[in-house]
Parts: sequence; structure tokens; C-alpha cells
Amino acid sequence: MLQFFSQDNVQARPGTRKYLLKAMVILLVVVFSFQAEILTAEKGLPCQGLITATDALVIQDPEGKILYKKNEGKQCIPASTLKVLTALAAIEHFGLPYRFKTEFYLDHNRNLKVKGFGDPLLISEVLRNIASSLSTRVSHFNNLLLDGAYFTSPILIPGREHSTNPYDAPPGALSANFNTVAFERNREGKIVSSESQTPMLPFAEERIRRLNLKKGRYTLIHDTHETTLYTGELLRHFLIEQGVSTEGNVMLGKIDATDRCVYVFHSPFTLEEGIEKMLHSSNNFMANQIMLALGASRFGPPGNLEKGVRALTEFASNDLGLSHVKLVEGSGISRGNRISALDMLIVLNRFKPYRHLLKRNDIEFFKTGSLRGVRTRAGYLEGNATGPYAFAVYFNRAGSDMDGVMDCIKKSLGARISP
Repeated sequence: MLQFFSQDNVQARPGTRKYLLKAMVILLVVVFSFQAEILTAEKGLPCQGLITATDALVIQDPEGKILYKKNEGKQCIPASTLKVLTALAAIEHFGLPYRFKTEFYLDHNRNLKVKGFGDPLLISEVLRNIASSLSTRVSHFNNLLLDGAYFTSPILIPGREHSTNPYDAPPGALSANFNTVAFERNREGKIVSSESQTPMLPFAEERIRRLNLKKGRYTLIHDTHETTLYTGELLRHFLIEQGVSTEGNVMLGKIDATDRCVYVFHSPFTLEEGIEKMLHSSNNFMANQIMLALGASRFGPPGNLEKGVRALTEFASNDLGLSHVKLVEGSGISRGNRISALDMLIVLNRFKPYRHLLKRNDIEFFKTGSLRGVRTRAGYLEGNATGPYAFAVYFNRAGSDMDGVMDCIKKSLGARISP
């Protein structure tokens, strides 16, 4: 208990009285400052009232001290913030320099065979480069046979619907352009590709007409075998463009032990670059491709949903110590996923060296998530030379004010975060 001095109980010479008065003033300032700090801590975040019983919030300083929290242990729907966990699991298993591969073989009938391994960035520019390299090794082939057996088929991702929306694109071991097609109509009303690097093939045009779609990017096919065939049609187009001759068809097949490997292509994109693209665009297809490839690598091919989810769940449990998370896929598209804000904070602490892969806005590195009635945000606010402040905010209801809460957090941290 603090005891204050007064003139009644102090016997001092006049020369010392001035000194004692100064000491008392200093002591009072310290005491009241300490009490003010206690009141501030008890009061909490000024906007904490915006976090209802269905929501959660946690903020941690660079030293690991939790500054603000509310419902931090509540299991919430993470939406696309789950992609941070998927990215972290892949980074720690494969390593940032990892590159997906695609293999090419010739059989005794001179059929060209292609085996996919789940490359999420097998885009038109990449397929054209593959064709250019193959043209120096293969001048002629009969049929083009496609082996997508590295993943099972079909793989039904929870939360993904059979719509034409790009975020509903199905996964596959041999998939081109995120299993989507982008097109528009010219002045004559003809369907043309809206991407200069991607030809409009009859395979895609017929489906666009059948679905009576307007211009835009769409998922045209939900059958994995057909998406594999479309990849083959694109590759065949680019091979012919490179002067390679063929009279055969594009069809499904498999690699045999007697086939001769003529080329192993490694993606021009490292896993680091791929994850950055996945996080910036919040691409569900890419996230689940990475999850499926992780499962196949951990537990052996073929990759499937069960192995992918198991790989993520075991990483969360064994490597991060998270025993209460519930995962059903790797992108966050499903409402069946559950994770607490506190558990996401643990993910963020481990992901800290890779935060540059997240989208950035001024001092904030972040990943957002959005489903019907769900808004989430997790990431970092850069501190003044002390390191980042990590945060996770989960709204699992309609009518939330994420922008208001984030502005409140930044104002509350004030001078502690970089301008």
C-alpha cells in the first residue's frame, strides 16, 4: 500500500521541503499514469462492442503479448483466410523453390502421352512454352493421350457448386487456365477469346453456345475427364502451331512402363510465386490444387480430398499444436471449415517470415474472406522497427463492419505502427 507524505508528518528543514514537494509530484504522476494504463487495459479496444457473440477478434504485439481479444477461442468459419494455413503447410512441406512438373512420353505406336501432377499454373503461356520445347524433341505423333490419374476423379470439394462461376472450377491433375475460359463477342457477335494468348477452340465454343453465356470468365466443365481433354486440345493447338504434325485424336490414357520419357517440364513459377498469386487473387482452384498435391506427396498418389484434408489437419495438429480446427477442404469456400481467431494467430506467427506473399495495403499485409453472412480478415500491421502486430477478425454474421473495426484497430495502436 502506498503511503503519501504530508506537512503534518514530515519534519524537515526548509531547505529540503522544496525537494520533498517535487518528489511527491513525481510520485503522484507515476501513480496516476499507472492507474490510467490499468483503466485503458480494462476498457479494451474502443470498438470491441462491434464484436458480438458470433464474432471473434485477437490482436498481438511483436513480442507475443495479446493486446486485445474477444471470443478468441470461438470456432468460426474462416472463409478464405484458411488459405494462409494451406499456404503454410505447402511451404513447410515442399519448400519455397519447389516447382510443379509435367511429364511427356512416347509409346511404341508413337502416341504422345502427357502426365499431370496437379500444376495449378498450367496457363496458356506455359502450354505454348511446353509446345516450343517439345517441338525440338518430337516432330510427329499420332494420338495425344492424357494421364490425369495423379488425382482421383471426380473430386467433389465441399462448398463448390456446379455453377459457371470461376470460383467453382473443379480440380484436376492436368488442368489448364484454372479450368476456366475467358471470352467475349466481337462486333459481328462471334464468340472470341478475350485473352490474346488463348485461342478459342471449338471444344470451348460449343459449350459456351450450349450454356448461352455472356462475355466473361466462366467454368464451362465440371467433369474432370473433360477438363483434362480441354487441356489436351490446347496443347495440341500449340504443338501444331510450332510445326509438329499429328493426325490422331486427343483422348484419355495412361503411362505404361514401356513408354519412353522424352521431356520433363518444370513450371516457370516457384511455389513461392504460385502461393503469392493464389493469396492475392484468392483463387479457390489453386488452393485446393496445392492441398491435393500436398496430400499425394505426403501419403502417395492418387491425390484425393481425404488425403489433402488429412495433410492439412495433421500439419495443424502436429506442427502447430492446433487440436480443435475442423477442415473439410483447403480454400475456405466451405462453411464446414472451423478455426478460432486464437488458432489463426498461431498460424500467423508461423507464417510471419512469408507475410510478403500476402496482399499489401500501406502498413498492412492481409488476407480477407467472404461468404454469405461471413466476413473475415487476418494478417499483420507493421510495427515501428519492432516487428509486425498480428491480428485476426472473424465476423460470422450479416451486417458486420469490418472496415470500421480495422480503422479502430489502427487508431488504437497509433504510433506503435509504422505510418
